[in-house]
Amino acid sequence: MQERALASGFFNSGAAFGAIVTPPLVVWIVLKAGWRAAFLTVGFTGFSWVLLWLIIYRTPREVQAETSAPPPRPWTLFRHRFVWSFTVAKIFLDPVWYFYVFWFPEYLKRGRHLDLASIGKFAWIPYLIAGLGNMIGGWLSGFPLRRGVPVTMARKSAVTVFVLLMTCSIAAVIVPRASVSIVLVSLAMLGYTGVSANMLAFRWMYTQRMVASIWGIAGMGSGSGGMLFVLITAWAVDHYSFGPVFVLFGSIPIVALLMVWFVVGPLQPVALAADEKPAADALNEIGRK
Repeated sequence: MQERALASGFFNSGAAFGAIVTPPLVVWIVLKAGWRAAFLTVGFTGFSWVLLWLIIYRTPREVQAETSAPPPRPWTLFRHRFVWSFTVAKIFLDPVWYFYVFWFPEYLKRGRHLDLASIGKFAWIPYLIAGLGNMIGGWLSGFPLRRGVPVTMARKSAVTVFVLLMTCSIAAVIVPRASVSIVLVSLAMLGYTGVSANMLAFRWMYTQRMVASIWGIAGMGSGSGGMLFVLITAWAVDHYSFGPVFVLFGSIPIVALLMVWFVVGPLQPVALAADEKPAADALNEIGRK
């Protein structure tokens, strides 16, 4: 239980690593061969990873044999308060990451007047700091767990610390120097990955046959929020500036935090059948073998 958020942060750091190498790599390809070559390279890389995953991944036998019961129908899971409240929290949390990934280079260009070469030189820094947030996020919740603090309090307290860190982006648009702006956005991105590491661990309270459906529903909320807020972002940037947008994305994580504290409820193991174990317990048994 203590290592769950740290493990989640570890595998979630892959996204941050990809974002670290992408800005300088894409800028180099664009300058050398043009935008078409950059798009083709990124697309080919994604398909290559899918092929590699299909070749090397094998589902552990213990997971396959955990229960003979079929997975629940996704809409029935909405009867669980955790599922719908967790989904709503993702609507207001994940669009912040999408904003930094898709819009921060554009902000450096339009708001800070950096050229393409400079963007490629500096835009990777926030993603490096975000990768560290995955590790720190897991450690911060594990520290009180090892001292007997209940799981619910430890996880939610860690989420609180990192959500408050995400508000740093509000000041990023008003500071005079681009370097300070990058530092503040880096801290906000560290906050997001710290939150994400802990919220990824939330779902292990449910059984293995529920985990994929719960995460799929949460992903639907994440995508819906991303779709909504990208429209808001584009409209606000066109009609005003990046200022209101940075205030927005520094503030909406507070909505997710309120959902986590007052609606998600206690993080207690949940099973649908008598022969099932929470996914966290099952994975612990696999790890001991």
